[in-house]
Amino acid sequence: MSLRILTGVALLALAASAAAVDLKGVEKMLPTTKDASTTGKAATGLAGVSGIPGLSLPGMSADTASNAAGVLQYCVKRKYLGGDAVASLGNKLLASQGLSTPAKAQQDAGYQSGLKGILQGEGKPFSFDSVPDSIKDQACDLVLKNASSLI
Repeated sequence: MSLRILTGVALLALAASAAAVDLKGVEKMLPTTKDASTTGKAATGLAGVSGIPGLSLPGMSADTASNAAGVLQYCVKRKYLGGDAVASLGNKLLASQGLSTPAKAQQDAGYQSGLKGILQGEGKPFSFDSVPDSIKDQACDLVLKNASSLI
């Protein structure tokens, strides 16, 4: 490939990254699945964004409820989310998996993974640490919006 083509590709990649910085409202434009009972999972809304690496969030299901609780805690700790309602939802998710005590939750691999900022589902983990803060903020919001369907 010529230097011009490589430079052009690099500039396009930079433009795509710059465009990703502010995705406020993007979840309204993307398809989501709200009826987890018919699909077995709730889509997170960022799946399907193309051209920007690392933005495909895995679908969440009842099997990943403890992981979602851990991710919510990750988001609260880093101040992307806050409030008693988030903590209450996290506790309900853990209780739905039989992890109602802190000792039980600490032994759950999915919860531990979530605490590290790794959302699991559909066999495709998503690491929050692999994306910019503005994307983490949007991803935390989407996990919160979809987590209540897992209870």
